Amino acid sequence: MNINAMRARQSRPSVARVYSYVLGGRDNYGVDKDLGDYFTQDLPGSEQLAITNREAILRAARDLATGGIRQVIDMGCGLPASKNVHEVIRAQHPDARIVYVDNDPFVVAHGKALMVPDANVAVIEADVRDPAAISEHPEVKQLIDFDEPVGILFGITLSFLNDDEDPSGVVKYWTNLMPANSKVYISSFRTGRTREAAATSQKILEAFGRGRFRTDDEILSCFGDLELLDNRLLPCAQWHWDDELDGPRDHGRTLSVWEELVVSGLARKS
Repeated sequence: MNINAMRARQSRPSVARVYSYVLGGRDNYGVDKDLGDYFTQDLPGSEQLAITNREAILRAARDLATGGIRQVIDMGCGLPASKNVHEVIRAQHPDARIVYVDNDPFVVAHGKALMVPDANVAVIEADVRDPAAISEHPEVKQLIDFDEPVGILFGITLSFLNDDEDPSGVVKYWTNLMPANSKVYISSFRTGRTREAAATSQKILEAFGRGRFRTDDEILSCFGDLELLDNRLLPCAQWHWDDELDGPRDHGRTLSVWEELVVSGLARKS
């Protein structure tokens, strides 16, 4: 990427950098901090969209691993965090193979620099909207065997695709490649009806210039013919929480407006 293109990227907020900032990360620019501070200060509590989404992604990685899946593609992985998908999966399968995908060269550069060199972990720059280019990427072809079950993580990524970019079609591309017993995890921003929900969705979509909050039916349609394992979507704050592994939690409490705005589902190919 040339210097002018890099400066242009630095002049506007990045989904990955703002997300990382809200989670406590330091790899960001002033424009990312300004947007992150809007959520934490002007809409206090809205940071739970990022926090509960990240927690659910890691639980999804754990579910994939305990279900026997040893190879995973993390779509729109974002900046490295204090715990990463490959670390969760490696706790079950030390030989697991993981490919991280992001379209932000800043994210990819940091991912490659911060992760311990490992022949079975790759970080590639690619666009989730072009699944064929991802599947044909040399590192994906080297690490992912589509004759064996594969796990695909779409952690909030599809929320930043416009309708005409066909998020359902993106998922379908991967499900057509995968063998039986593969699994797809999707978390997504969900349409809300409160004033806080409207302010949050408007700010996110205006800041990044793309995507949409979707209804439950629209999110479910992204799974296509896959078998939804819980038969429904659940807020990320509740999705597959394990008191023994994740710590005690008051499951009877009322979720905040913002916790209701980000939901998860996991599906299997029969």
